[in-house]
Amino acid sequence: MRPTRPPREPGRPENRQRWLMGVATLVVLLFVGQLVNVQVIKGPALAAAARDDRLRSTTMIAHRGDVTDADGVVLATSVDRYTIGADRTAIQSFTPGSRKLADGTELTEGGAVGVAKLLAPALGESAPELAARLNGEGYVVLAKEVTPEVQREIAELRLSAFIRADATSERSYPAGTVAGNLVGFVNAEQVGQGGVEAAYDDVLAGTPGSRSCEAGLGGQLIPTGQCETDPAVPGENLRLTIEHDVQWKAQDAVDRAVRESGADFGIAVVQDVRTSELLALAESGTVNPNDRTTDAVANPSRAVSNIFDPGSTGKVVTMAAALEGGYADAATQFEVPYLYTTPNGQTFKDSHEHGVERLTLAGVLAESSNTGTVQVGERIPKQVRYDYLHKFGFGQYTGLGLPGESAGILHPADAWDGRTEYAVLFGQSVSVNAVQATSVFSTVANGGLRGTPRLVAGTTSADGAFTPAETEPPERVVSQETADTVLRMMESVVEDGTGSAAAVPGYRVAGKTGTAEAPGADGQLSGIMASFIGVAPADDPRYTVAVFLKNPRTSIYGGVVAAPVFSQIMGFTLEHQGVAPSTEPYVPLPTTW
Repeated sequence: MRPTRPPREPGRPENRQRWLMGVATLVVLLFVGQLVNVQVIKGPALAAAARDDRLRSTTMIAHRGDVTDADGVVLATSVDRYTIGADRTAIQSFTPGSRKLADGTELTEGGAVGVAKLLAPALGESAPELAARLNGEGYVVLAKEVTPEVQREIAELRLSAFIRADATSERSYPAGTVAGNLVGFVNAEQVGQGGVEAAYDDVLAGTPGSRSCEAGLGGQLIPTGQCETDPAVPGENLRLTIEHDVQWKAQDAVDRAVRESGADFGIAVVQDVRTSELLALAESGTVNPNDRTTDAVANPSRAVSNIFDPGSTGKVVTMAAALEGGYADAATQFEVPYLYTTPNGQTFKDSHEHGVERLTLAGVLAESSNTGTVQVGERIPKQVRYDYLHKFGFGQYTGLGLPGESAGILHPADAWDGRTEYAVLFGQSVSVNAVQATSVFSTVANGGLRGTPRLVAGTTSADGAFTPAETEPPERVVSQETADTVLRMMESVVEDGTGSAAAVPGYRVAGKTGTAEAPGADGQLSGIMASFIGVAPADDPRYTVAVFLKNPRTSIYGGVVAAPVFSQIMGFTLEHQGVAPSTEPYVPLPTTW
């Protein structure tokens, strides 16, 4: 029989050791498990979270592209600016250390007072007032649109743990009011809000970048920390077809005309006949895009947004249709009374009373006779009248793409009533904008080829590569022969007819006067648009200039108030562009019989 081991006495040392060893083993296992969990299982996620906590991300703004005229004169540009802000909570822990003030004295104060004494000279503020703004909690903006020079001065103060400088951009318009109605402006977020700034915002804006860097608790960058940068892509520069000096002259001329005639406003358009490029798209009272105190800066250009009946300038379309369709030629004879009644009982009259005149087709245009034009139009089928108005661009957008553009009004021929079918022949019961009206004359001057009006020459990328804007081939509206004949007929208007005040010394000029109805303040056709549109040199057409004056008080006739303005703008344009004077003599067409 084996002897029994005596029972262990409680509290003996070996029992306590085993118990402690078990507990220690359990604790070690827990620590090892947690270590494995942290290092292996959760390790990557925790490391990433820690890194993200250290990362400070900032958006890198993209430089907005410039807008220039055809010769590179800057109309809109962006300059670097900064928004200075402060972390007021962190500032309370600021200690002066061994810092010195701008005057060389030792800085002794900490907190908001100390930061204010360092920062105030750079911001141009008094230290006590700045200290009051720095007291408190949270983030506060101290200054906006700070220049790079001031930002560098602030950076040298070594206050990055408390003061932040966020890069921004400020849009500037060096040309002021020149082309102000055309260029537009940007809002606080640098988004285009009018003119080409809005129409080409996607081209000018570029793509913002970003920067994420590891930083300490005070906001200072960790020298060996991770820093990832996605660079911003700058916007492209936009080169317009506008000529700065021609635009200025056109604006100045219509401003003066408005003052002298008492008109509500004036519009002037200058177009290159051969390329359809616009050298000027001007209006009176143009705003300065640098001035945001007026809502007028957001208004669209009247040259595309305002519509009106073309009036007698629309007779050019009727003459072209008559010649092209073989319904008449320049020498076709008409007996033209003051009053004329059509077969459907509609009576029309001329602007001045007169006896029966014997006029040729050229004479009807030269004298701007409504009754004669109606007789011409009676020979042209109604649908054909519509077709030519449409071919010349009426009722269609110009292709400029500017905000607020109106396509005008051209109703289908089958919707015309008994009066409208004749009124359209002399530019009534149809509405256009200034660019559409100008384009008719450019088409005639270009040998019957109608091009799409152009405002943008092309874009230039950040690396300096210029890309011309896409262009569409011109469309033939009438033959070269018809266009040449109409041009000679329009020359008679200036030489022998109602447009004598449009003459430009040394150059042959072809054009047409106009007086037409326009919408008044009541929305009805209670206003007047006096106009003159012409081409020079008539023997070798280069430019079309159109002038429109709304509700002139001194005279309602385009030949009186608009033609002299045309002469000023056309004369300046020809000289500025180096166009030689006419050499071929004017050979008049018979206007009477």
